[in-house]
Amino acid sequence: MLQILYRDDQLIAIQKPAGLLVHRTVLDRNETRFAIQLLRDQIGQRVYPVHRLDKGTSGVLLFALDKDTSREMSWQFERQQVAKRYLAVVRGHADDAGHIDHPLSRRPDDLEWIGEKVETAPQPAQTDYRTLARIELPIAVERYPTSRYSLVELAPLTGRRHQLRRHLKHIAHPIIGDSTHGKGRHNRMFADELDCARMLLACVEMRLTHPITGQPLRLDCPLEENFSALLARLGWADAARAAGIELTI
Repeated sequence: MLQILYRDDQLIAIQKPAGLLVHRTVLDRNETRFAIQLLRDQIGQRVYPVHRLDKGTSGVLLFALDKDTSREMSWQFERQQVAKRYLAVVRGHADDAGHIDHPLSRRPDDLEWIGEKVETAPQPAQTDYRTLARIELPIAVERYPTSRYSLVELAPLTGRRHQLRRHLKHIAHPIIGDSTHGKGRHNRMFADELDCARMLLACVEMRLTHPITGQPLRLDCPLEENFSALLARLGWADAARAAGIELTI
């Protein structure tokens, strides 16, 4: 059963677990479980996705319950009127805070027509970040005898595909567990030494305008148990809680 974070007549938000696809994709042909299908079966009615999270990312996932609401919410996301807050563990000691302004080429997805000519020129992309905690572990991963990591809070100001993962790579602080944009040696160390093989990225908060009432709506999501356990093991639980993030431990 998917955990429902919020529900009314127009919207429903769930906690998407890491490893679950939002919808069917040709990029993962062997997968048989999808958030859309599971939620539809769970509540007994059709749902309409208005945004997406990568398979490896956990956290707030919002659906509309009718076509009109779906259009309105899709417009809010396209107009960058929805604020999102993420938590990530990255390689290295990140600066206390920063603003990443780095255009990203558009990456078409499998929902677009095969063979359709899609504009892939770089698009404006901006992300704010703030470092909540740092650690240096006595484990040699590359050429140094120790390894450094940071717990960061991320606020994407635009909505490009894989924006956070690509932006963190751009500033040389790739997200741990990211098999595409991250560092394999560090990913393997977290899996082998810290018993955490997932991508350490989660959407912990979303703020939007309700499409019917016009009132602000804030959706909060606790960290999954495996993410929470890792923060506790690294001594970062208090730092996460101080930032208003709920842990599952």
